[in-house]
Amino acid sequence: MKRIVLLSLTTALGAIGFFAATALAHNARQASVTVSLRKTPLGAVLVNSRGHTLYLFGKDRQGKSACTGPCARFWPPLLVHGKPTAGANVNASMLGTTRRAGGVLQATYNKHPLYTFALDKRAGQTKGEGQLAFGARWYALSARGTAVLKASSSAPPTTSTTTTTACYYPPC
Repeated sequence: MKRIVLLSLTTALGAIGFFAATALAHNARQASVTVSLRKTPLGAVLVNSRGHTLYLFGKDRQGKSACTGPCARFWPPLLVHGKPTAGANVNASMLGTTRRAGGVLQATYNKHPLYTFALDKRAGQTKGEGQLAFGARWYALSARGTAVLKASSSAPPTTSTTTTTACYYPPC
């Protein structure tokens, strides 16, 4: 009797895990992805269809992602079917895709693979900006396809600045 109960429980948990993984994969790889521009505390940055900031990874080379495994759990790649579309003030000719391990497509902008940050829970958040993780820094992207290095300010420059970067995950 214990074996039957254990087998039934194992089967049920396996089925739940399978359906949860399928739902996550479906949500992560959208059929139609639009990359838009949104004003944030950093200035105007690229965002996904849900308004979440898109980041580049300093370790990526030649348009290929260097973020896999645990890295991709903290920095989910923007997965697509086909080419993403450009929202207002986004240069459509800079949008493209790159093939990740396993054959799935990841959106790119100016040949930078695009990622969101798991701790950006609301649209417009930029908690990943400047983070040093998984071997390189992460930066939000501008409409020009370059890293946003600091918030724009109308205040005159000061003689000294202090920058603090929070660390949310290993390796810090």
